[in-house]
Order: sequence, then structure tokens, then C-alpha cells
Amino acid sequence: LMECLMKNDFEKLIILIILLLQTGFFSVQAQNIQVTGIVRDSINQPLVYANVFAVPKAKEINITYAVTDEDGKYNLKLKKGKSYEVTTSFMGFINEKVIFNFTKDTIYNFTLKENPNQLDEIELSYTIPIVVKQDTTTYNADSFITGNERKLKDLLKKLPGIEVDRKGNVLANGKKVTKLLVENKPFFGGNTKLGVNNIPADAIDKVQVLENYNEVAMLKGLQDDDKVALNIKLKEDKKKFIFGDLEAGVGVKKRYLVHPKLFYYSPKTSANFIGDFNNHGEKSFTFKDYLDFEGGISKMLSDASGYFKLYNSDFAKYLNNQNFTAQKQLFGAFSLHQAISNSSDFSFYSISSKSKTNTQSNNSNFYLVDTPFLEARTNTNNIDNFFTIGKITLDYDPNKKTDYAFTSFVKLTHSNSDGKINTNNPTNTINLITKANIDAITLKQNISLNKNASKKHTLTFDGNYSFVKDTPNLQWTTNQEILQGLIPLQTEPIYNILQSKKKEAHNVSFIAKDYWVVSRFHHIYTSFGVNAKASAFFSEDVQHLANGNINDFSTSGFGNDFTYNFLDTYLGLEYKFKIGNTTFKPALFYHNYNWSTQQFTDKNTFSKNLFLPQFTTKVNFRNSEKLNFKYKLNASFLNTKMLANNYILSSFNRVYRGNSLLRNNLYHTAYLSYYKNNLFKGYNFHIGANLNKKVKSIKTVTQISGINQFSTQILFNEPETNWSLNTSFSKRINKIRYKTKVSYNNSVYYQLLNTIQSQNKSEVYYIEPSIKSYFKKLPNLEVGYRKGFRKYNTSTTTKYENEKLYAYLDYDFLTDFIFEADFSYDLNENVTTNQVNSSYINANASLFYQTEKSPFGFEIQASNLFNARFKETNSISDFIISDSKTFLMPRFVMFKVVYKL
Repeated sequence: LMECLMKNDFEKLIILIILLLQTGFFSVQAQNIQVTGIVRDSINQPLVYANVFAVPKAKEINITYAVTDEDGKYNLKLKKGKSYEVTTSFMGFINEKVIFNFTKDTIYNFTLKENPNQLDEIELSYTIPIVVKQDTTTYNADSFITGNERKLKDLLKKLPGIEVDRKGNVLANGKKVTKLLVENKPFFGGNTKLGVNNIPADAIDKVQVLENYNEVAMLKGLQDDDKVALNIKLKEDKKKFIFGDLEAGVGVKKRYLVHPKLFYYSPKTSANFIGDFNNHGEKSFTFKDYLDFEGGISKMLSDASGYFKLYNSDFAKYLNNQNFTAQKQLFGAFSLHQAISNSSDFSFYSISSKSKTNTQSNNSNFYLVDTPFLEARTNTNNIDNFFTIGKITLDYDPNKKTDYAFTSFVKLTHSNSDGKINTNNPTNTINLITKANIDAITLKQNISLNKNASKKHTLTFDGNYSFVKDTPNLQWTTNQEILQGLIPLQTEPIYNILQSKKKEAHNVSFIAKDYWVVSRFHHIYTSFGVNAKASAFFSEDVQHLANGNINDFSTSGFGNDFTYNFLDTYLGLEYKFKIGNTTFKPALFYHNYNWSTQQFTDKNTFSKNLFLPQFTTKVNFRNSEKLNFKYKLNASFLNTKMLANNYILSSFNRVYRGNSLLRNNLYHTAYLSYYKNNLFKGYNFHIGANLNKKVKSIKTVTQISGINQFSTQILFNEPETNWSLNTSFSKRINKIRYKTKVSYNNSVYYQLLNTIQSQNKSEVYYIEPSIKSYFKKLPNLEVGYRKGFRKYNTSTTTKYENEKLYAYLDYDFLTDFIFEADFSYDLNENVTTNQVNSSYINANASLFYQTEKSPFGFEIQASNLFNARFKETNSISDFIISDSKTFLMPRFVMFKVVYKL
């Protein structure tokens, strides 16, 4: 293996692994035969989602089942020469039974007769593994488990049509699951990862996939819902029960872990607690989880500016540290759901985390300027981070036609960091000590009212209030003068620069909407909404002098005391109609924008009217084959920092100035997707294309001298485009799943650098084939290979290639043992210079042992087996090509004890 990697023979290694998997596949396949056919009714029409069960006469052979597809076809895989009793069933029809004992592949068709007395049905002695009803697919857990499953994710991996990655993210029929329910109630606010990684597998009775999910039942079919949710049904003896497990571990180099997971459930009350106290680097709550709580990818698609505000927030930057040399974490999460009455519910969850993280990175930055040069930069940081998130929800549904809900959300964060920066460039060498202190609070209140006023009218009201206060304070200390000519430093042996910022924002919004069902195929939706915001931004940059005095930079145009008031009043009209299997929804929204800015005594007021059209088309060829198209003209307005028109120190080598005269971005977005899957034939195909075209955009203008930068923004009228194409196809053939993903992204944009305007272009694309086995008694292996290409046309052309080989191994053996391992090898190459920039090997493994009757389990876990000390990546911005080396935690081994309640 290592010899192949050293020679960079990825393709040869992939072929070798495929051959090994296929050897196991064919050895199993040689013992099986296939029985296929069609299930029809008495008038020769195919029966969709009929169940076909093959019960073996021999007890040591498992029950085999199939469910017919949309053409009524089924496919059974049976042991060669074994006797089976095959039963075909469909609601409202009389079951048909036959005895099979085939020695070769056979075609056999069933014809079912209608049951004259549907209440007098034949009772089966086994449970149907999969039931499909419209948008709901129900899996019976006992039909798939082997007894070695520990958590919900271990069960989900065995369900047809469901995929779970190593972090606990779930795909159902190729679509991302965004909500997790337990007995129809949100688990930890609906957080998928916490539930998937922690709910014990032995408590689960059924798993339901809910497509087109809407939390308010009366709005389903009115709102365009593409969400997918998982609903977990618990076993009867777990419906009033305390369950969970306690995990503790110690390891070399003083590693430790304490990880309790406790769950209580009853029909009216459920309470859950998850804790984590460790220093081995595993994050219980990541930056991605934080984004999911704030709205996640769906927020990015509907409100791109709001999403990127979250992404660039000070708190998010600290939470985004994925690679570190050391970390200690104390994490706790608690949720409670209480049914107050038959019509009202109360729910609460709280998540808190306290961590200490050490990071180190080395960067080689190549500046693409008139006279190119190279900068070597080293960063180290010690970060203390604390946050807590809490949410209370009250639901009141007095009847099926009325729904009220109130939510209150709070987020508190506090971060301290101490760091060092060393930069070496042709101009000078600078050493800095950095300190940061960040405090922030976010409060959100929401009230929603939904009323089915009549058969034709459904009324909704949604009101929100939010308050955000953020107070970051930064400090830079150095013995070298920085930002010469950009900041008014007084000469000192040691330069001590401090920055204070304060951001506050109040936001009130509401939208009232009437859903008018004119007829079955014609709907008219009207809406009226208001979005009002009042925000303030304060900044102060000063130099503390050795004699105790302060050098205030405000005399040179620094410092902001800025207020921004914004009001958006809008009306919307949507017409939804259906022709055949196609639904159309053209829409037009009229917005009246009014805003004012004030910097000290300088005040400006503005107003603007915009018509923003939208258009949506959905074609449902069948339940498992759909085509969607969405178009929208978007307008986004700026935040206070971008509008505040005095200077502000952004970093030790960058000064920024806003522009209060800026208006708004205006851009087109379009999305086209085609989706087809067949759960029972085991294939899934998806292709999607995105287009983003800017008509008017806010563009950054940069002046650069050495590593020092001055940036401001202007309204830019040149069109910029970004489009992407993503496709994936997976097919399961017996015990092997084959999958291929292909992605392409093309961006054409402008760079405004040192008074020169130039058009740049970037292309990024990759292909990623993978295979995965699903053996019951053999080791299961997933192997993938990713080949990526990046090309940047700036003042020069730069090309990168990257390759990644990865493998995951799961093996349940000797009844009570579970072995898991993962391996990845990354290689990055600068094709322009024919130079290998970086290679990185990562591997982890664990061995778990627990007998079925014992509450105790034992595990040995090894991380970073090859003891990789750093990870290298490369990136390119408008004018910098950067190669980054990020240092990692060293190898360690840990012994764990698990006690299951």
C-alpha cells in the first residue's frame, strides 16, 4: 500500500481494491439466484409498492424481501437450491403464496385478486421491512439489525436508500436530511448530528423518511417544501424508559474522555442530556453545527448575504478551527419536551461549550502584483472559547385548523485569544503579539399564527424581533512599525495598538400571507411584509504610548460612530397552477426601500423602489423522478461596517474604509435540478446546475504596497457570473454500491488592484468514484478516489491538481467485536511549476467489544496512526497564491469503557 502511495499509483491501487471487493462479491453471488417478475392486479395493471416476502424453510437462512417499483417489478435474491415460501401482499388484495426451490435465475409473475372484505385480511407472521406511502417511507428496524449496532447511525447505514457519513450527516434517497424527530417531536431542536451519533440503536422500532416535510401540517401542499426529515419511532418498552450509556476513557500523553448520554422518554415527557469532557481533539459541536442551528444551507440559498455574515462573524471564525495542536473541551446539551395538554406543547433545549484550543500554521504567500514577491508567515494562537445557546418553544393547536407557536432564542459567546504572528518579506521582518477579546449576545423572538379560515383560504402571520450586540476588542504589539503611511504611529521602542468595536442591531419583521385555493389546480398567494432594522457601529483605533498617553488615530480619519436605519415594505403576488404533471408558479414582489445613515453629524437619507420577479417550475414525472427550476432576481443591502466611511484597522497589514453612499447588490440566481431514484432497484441519480449573475455589485478596491493593503468598496456595474454543475449517480448491485460524483464550477469576476481593472477567471472541477460493500458476515469496505483540478487566470495562469484516496473499514466479527478503521491520503501539486506542494496521510482505528447480555463494553481507539504533524493546503485570492501548513495533534491511543443503561 505505502509503495503504491509513494509512487502516486492511485489508479492501480483503486483497481486492486475493486478486484478484492469483486472477488468477495462473486463468491457470494455464485451461491445465489435471482427471481424477478411483475406483480399485477386482475385487470393486468402493475401494483406499485407491493411486498414480496421469501421465508426460508431452513432457520439459519434470513428472510428475503422485495418491494415492487413503479412498474410493478420485483427482484428477489435467494439461496440456490433452498426452499422458500414466498408471499405477495398488497393492501386491499388477497395475499398469494407459492413455494420456490429454484436452482437458476427465474422469472415469476404474480396476479393478485381484490379482497371482497378488506377487514378480513390475512395476518402475516413477520413484519414488512419497508412500507412506502406517498411521501413517507417506513423502515422496520428489526428487519435490518444484526445486534452489533450501537447508535442510530449504525442502523441507518443498513437501510436501503439512506447514507450516513463519518460525521453523522444523513442523505435519504440522495437528499440531505435537515430535521430529526423522535416520536414526531424535534430532537434537540431538530439537530440531526446529535441524534444520529447518540441515540442508542436498540431503542429504535421504526425509522421514517418524511419527504416534502412541513412542521405545520395545514401548509403542506401550499408552501414549496423540499425538506427531508427523519422520524424515529421507539420500541414499546422504550416509550417510558431511561436509556443511554456512559463512556469514559484514558490514553497515552494524558488523554482523557468522559461522555455521558442519557435519555428519558414517555408519551408526555422526554428529556435528553449529552455531555462531553475530553482533550483528544474531538469536537462535539462544530462550525457546521452552528450554521445548521442558524439555518444552514437553506439559509444560504434564500438569504446569501445573511449566511455569509454568519460565516464571517468573529465567533464563527474561532469555532471553525478544524486543525489544532491541542484542545480541551467541556460540552453539555440538554433538551426537554413536555406535553402540557392535548393541544399544547412546551419544549426547551440548551447547548453549552467551553474549550481551549492551540493552533499553529505556516503560510507561504506569493503576491501577484507588478513586482511579484514571496512572504513567509507563521501564526500561533491560544484560544479560550465559551458559548451557550438556548431555545424555548410553545406550541398551541386548539384544533386542526389553527396553529400558534412562540419561540425565544438566546446565544451568549465569549472568546479570548493570545497569538503570535511572524512575517518575513522583502521589505521587512515583523514579529507581533496579538490579543483578542470578544463578547456577543443574540436574542430572537418569533411568533407565528396559522389559520385555516375556510376551505379556500389559509392565513399565516409570522413576526420576528432580534437584538444583536457584539463587542470585539483587539490588540497588536510589535517592535517594528507597521502600516507605514496608513496609520499615524508615533515612534516607540514597542508599538502597542488597540482597537475597540461595538456593534448593535435591532431588527423587527413580519409577513402576513393569504393562501387562496381557487380550485384544485389554481392557487393565488398574496403577502404583505415589513422588515425594519436599526443598527449602530462604533470603532476606535489608538496607540498606547510608553509614557501612559494615548495616540488617538481619529485625527487621521480613523474611528466610527455610525448609525444605520433601514425599512423594507413589500407586497407579493404569486400564482400557482398545474397543467398535467407540471406545476408553475410565477411571482412578483414590489419593494419600497428607505434607509438613512449618520456618521457623527453627517446624515444621508435614501429611498428606492424595486420590482423583483420570481419563477418556479416543478415537473413530477413520477414520485421518484422530478425536474425543478427556480429563478429569482435578488437585491441585498449592506451592513453597518461596509457603510461606515471612516478608516478602521482590519488586521496588522490592512486598513479598511466603508462607503455610506453605496446602494445595493442586484443579481440573478437560477437553479435547475433533475432527480431520479429507485429505492428497490438501488440506484439514485441527481444533476443540478446553478447560475449567479451580478448586475450591480459592491466591489472591493485594493491598494497594495508590499504586504500592506488599503481597501474600500464601490458600486460596480460590470457583470460577473458564477455557474456550477454537480451530478452524482449511485447504483447498488447485490452487495456492492458504486457511486460517482462530478462537479464543475466556473467564475468570471473582476479585480480592482492598484487602480488597474482586470478580468479574472477560475475553474474548479473534480470527479470522485467510490465503491462500498454491504456484506453481513464479511468485512465491509468503502473506497473512494477523488481527482480535482483548479485553474486560475489572473495576471498569470496557475494550475493545481489534487488527488485523494480514502477508505473506511467496518467489520463485525466473532459476534461481540466491532473493528472500524479509516484511511486517507491527499496529494496537491502545482502543475504550473511541476512541484508537489503537499502530501498528507491520516489514519484512525478502533476495536470495540461488548457481549449481548453485558452492560459493559470496551474499546481501544488509535488516532493519527502515521503521526502526521501537519497538513498542507493551497488557495488563491484576487492577488495572493497561498500554500498553508497547519499543524496537528500527535498520534495517541486511548482505552474506553462504556456502560449501557
